[in-house]
Amino acid sequence: MVTRQPAKARGRESPEEKRRRVLEVIRILVRTYPGVTLALNFTTPLELLIALILAAQCTDERVNQVTASLFRKYRTPQDWAGADRTVLEEEIRSTGFYRNKAKAIQGCCRTIVSRFESKVPRALEDLLTLPGVGRKTANILRGNTYGAPAIGVDTHVARLAERLGLSAERDPDKIELDLNALIPDKEKVRFCHLLQAHGRTICQARKPNCPACPINRLCPYPVAAGVPLALAR
Repeated sequence: MVTRQPAKARGRESPEEKRRRVLEVIRILVRTYPGVTLALNFTTPLELLIALILAAQCTDERVNQVTASLFRKYRTPQDWAGADRTVLEEEIRSTGFYRNKAKAIQGCCRTIVSRFESKVPRALEDLLTLPGVGRKTANILRGNTYGAPAIGVDTHVARLAERLGLSAERDPDKIELDLNALIPDKEKVRFCHLLQAHGRTICQARKPNCPACPINRLCPYPVAAGVPLALAR
């Protein structure tokens, strides 16, 4: 079935038109990926913080394999901070960059113990003082553990934001600003989950499957990439 052309192909889109398109994208993706959540396994803010540090340049699947035993062994910030560095490095070796990650984990946990009474802070400004924690990590943690309306710009969110015509920026902080202006607070965390799921299954980095994409009629990318819209659903 031939679908209508995306907004960008029909002319310049107003901010309000873009917001309406985003809401339709969310509606369709919610139906496509019902119940989607963050792919990392965790039960506490501390566990999510550790998992996010380990997830840098590593798949979520591998991180979940590694943390399954780690989270039984290390339960408090003091446990992580006091771990033997050599042992910890070996335990997380398979996630890559294990020396830097072990240093960041222990630095974070020592700061949490010394400055935040052994509790992972809630405020963005406080989280950004932790070694190795940037806005992406801080926002994913705030959104998924403390219920904050936060957008964490990982590789999937950045890629799909560009393809969907929601941001022309390359800097994650600027992408975050663009998305914050478009996404309602109540949808921000779920929107990230939806883009991550869609980025893993359909809108992959090297070869997006535009003809099979349920939101191709709302996306400028198929036209820009020369994908015949007549082939799309």
